[in-house]
Amino acid sequence: MRDPLLHIQNATRVHQREHGCGACTFEDGPALTALSRSLQPRRVLELGTALGYTACCLAQGCETAYVDTIDSDASHMRLAAGHVKDAGLADRITLHQGDFDTVMAGLSPTYDIGFFDGFAPSMATIERLRDLLARNGVLICANLGLASAEVANRLHRDFQDPTRWELLRAIEAGRTHVLRKIHTPA
Repeated sequence: MRDPLLHIQNATRVHQREHGCGACTFEDGPALTALSRSLQPRRVLELGTALGYTACCLAQGCETAYVDTIDSDASHMRLAAGHVKDAGLADRITLHQGDFDTVMAGLSPTYDIGFFDGFAPSMATIERLRDLLARNGVLICANLGLASAEVANRLHRDFQDPTRWELLRAIEAGRTHVLRKIHTPA
């Protein structure tokens, strides 16, 4: 499948090599676009904007989706803003600069998709992201392999809990978990 946003992914790779920063690119943008197309989300929350590739993939998959994306790096956000504008998606993607947990504290639920693509997930951040998901919302969690062994094990156990999550088909060659939130009545 041809990726119409490949130029953003390539720009991210070049940026990372030149600057030695943490702006890694997601390797399976077409799978994100396909997920967005199949789920038809109204609202998407992404943690880890980098240069805007995945936010654009998620927005492109569903033409009525609005994406909130968070990153703490000001230079990445400036570059992402340019890519989002060039992709014609600036009216549906809102960039938030700051710490994930701080910015999420100011966001209103509910999101149909939550995508963690930051450096390494923490239990607290994933729990806050889960709280912002709608009933039956979908969590896409990348970079689990970058978490400490303790956190990765705790997240794996949490993701296996059938009272909290339904495991869906993984993407990015199995490195990225896709889970549906199980609603448990209060």
